[in-house]
Amino acid sequence: MLQLNFRTRKQAFLDKYLTGESIDYRQIVSLFVPILVDQAFIIGLNMLNTAMISSSGVAAVSAVNMVDSLNIFLISVFIAVSTGGTVVVAQYKGSGNDLMVSRAAASAVTSVSLLALLLCVFIGIFHNLTLTALFGSASADVFSNAKTYLVGSSLSYMGIALTEAVCGALRGIGRTRASLALSMIMNFSYVLLNVLFINLLHMGVVGMALSVNIARYGAAVCALFYLMKMDTNLHVQLQDLLKLNVAMIKRILLVGIPFAAEQLFFNGGKMLTQVFIVSLGTYAIATNAICGSIAGVLQIPANALALTTVTVVGQCMGRRNVEDARKFTKTFLGLSACACLLMGMIVVPLFHPIVSLFHPPEAIVPDIFKIVILTSILQIPFWSFSFLMPSALRAAGDSKFTSIVSMLSMWLFRIVLGYILGIVLHFGIVGVWLAMNCEWGVRGAIFLRRFYGKKWYRHRVID
Repeated sequence: MLQLNFRTRKQAFLDKYLTGESIDYRQIVSLFVPILVDQAFIIGLNMLNTAMISSSGVAAVSAVNMVDSLNIFLISVFIAVSTGGTVVVAQYKGSGNDLMVSRAAASAVTSVSLLALLLCVFIGIFHNLTLTALFGSASADVFSNAKTYLVGSSLSYMGIALTEAVCGALRGIGRTRASLALSMIMNFSYVLLNVLFINLLHMGVVGMALSVNIARYGAAVCALFYLMKMDTNLHVQLQDLLKLNVAMIKRILLVGIPFAAEQLFFNGGKMLTQVFIVSLGTYAIATNAICGSIAGVLQIPANALALTTVTVVGQCMGRRNVEDARKFTKTFLGLSACACLLMGMIVVPLFHPIVSLFHPPEAIVPDIFKIVILTSILQIPFWSFSFLMPSALRAAGDSKFTSIVSMLSMWLFRIVLGYILGIVLHFGIVGVWLAMNCEWGVRGAIFLRRFYGKKWYRHRVID
């Protein structure tokens, strides 16, 4: 009897909160689970990579963290355009126009690849000038490692661009299992190659650069093979990828460019924060790297929900069903907050076993613990409104507003407050992270106000 009541209540919950005219709970679960597994592997494997490179010394992990902040800044540009492709593909899928779904997917892959190529050339020419301008105050051994890793990792941009563009198109039509498989190929091979080059051959930062290139280009080959030979939905051919469909690229860029600008300013702000973290010393850089890895673990389910939101809301808006878009966004916000609470309850008790993976100097462990506790608590009310909500707004075409808000909140709150707390008031790296958490709350409040208005769903992404 109790089991029957539980099943009845579960079914009532699923029907009420996760089923609508546009999509039902079975489709949402089939979308979410592969994305969740993907995020868990990406974050978990990245944490292992950070742990592995930490065995090469504090200078190596500090250099990788510094360069990765720059890599994220640059890679975010073409990932943003890839997200624009996901939105356009999802809306065409929702409207039932399969021909335009195929054209949107091909245009997303083409435009993202061209952007990646330009960024690779840019870093190849200006890598030394860029590192000197941003991290010139770093110690000589950290700077040398950073230069090697930046040049090596920039060569892999085309590989990850192709893979991300294909995965974005697949998520747009709901093929998250195929997207998961491609992501796992890239990330598993990266870890295995790191074990070979770093742990067995002791190649340090050079080994990590080799690993990232082999893994990303291997995944790109698999992605293109799947797209052109195995896919039964998108029907993309090689000649489609070589065409420049200007009209379709404009639609993708309409969503992608504001998001790319947001990511540039947002990650640019994070890089500026990294600059004054560098001034706090090598231990502060290492603390920031380790805390970033652990924070990624805390946010795995919430990130997966944010990615699912783009596809679900995009398909709802393709059908012009605003009520479904509102309902699913509210449900995902609640689930995301619960997920943040659950992850905090799991990670905090396991803090010491987790942090020991990074071999940190004893002097920085108390600061790492303070930041993990702070983030675990404040992400529950703030993270979902700050990151999942703009995914819903962007999926409806409200990209310009979300980008402007994110840029302003980053520069007016996170950077200024981070500098005041971290440098002026001498709270150090803990002050920088406190400022970041406060900025989540400010940004989330603005997005929530927008969501309860009408302007966000009045955009027309597709005809």
